Amino acid sequence: MNPFIVGIAGGSGSGKSTVARHVARALHAESVAFIDMDAYYVNFAHLSFDERRKVNWDHPDAFDWPLLISHLERLAAGESIEKPVYDFVTHARSGTTVDVQAARVIVVDGILLFTDQRVRDLCDVKIFVDADADLRLIRRIRRDTTKRGRPLDEVIEQYLTTVQPMHLEFVEPTKRYADVIVPRGGQNAVAVDMIVSNIQRRLDAAFAP
Repeated sequence: MNPFIVGIAGGSGSGKSTVARHVARALHAESVAFIDMDAYYVNFAHLSFDERRKVNWDHPDAFDWPLLISHLERLAAGESIEKPVYDFVTHARSGTTVDVQAARVIVVDGILLFTDQRVRDLCDVKIFVDADADLRLIRRIRRDTTKRGRPLDEVIEQYLTTVQPMHLEFVEPTKRYADVIVPRGGQNAVAVDMIVSNIQRRLDAAFAP
């Protein structure tokens, strides 16, 4: 049987990565491969640092879709991949990769994951993680200032000029493609438990002897 692919989308700071990790951990009896869409930003290493800072990272064009789709297809075919590593401090792809082995379950998350039909078609289950805009902004500020070393004024400027407009134009409309919408993000333990139970039942049926 082909691997079971779980796609998890949602706005920046919605808690989608938390939901993805909870789902992956809850399927502890299964082999799980985790793919973060953030690793597949286009490599703009040829640009200067100041030029890279000005790139609209919240637009679909900022992602290397051919590489992401190729890797998902290879994992779906039972092959391993070398996932790129993106450095959020330098705004460029690092020179290292992560070896991701084939697995029975592939969990992939990203803000714009469902904007591309090819990706949607590869997903067996599509989950959209929803959260209020003010909560998403607070989480983004905390993350970018503490983990990515960015000044507060730069984080707020980026949110107002690209993150919020791109969310309304590209991210929010993809909610209609979701099979499941999870409110309150990663804190919604009931929703995560229901999702895991559904996936486990489908896996048991698909891989039954």
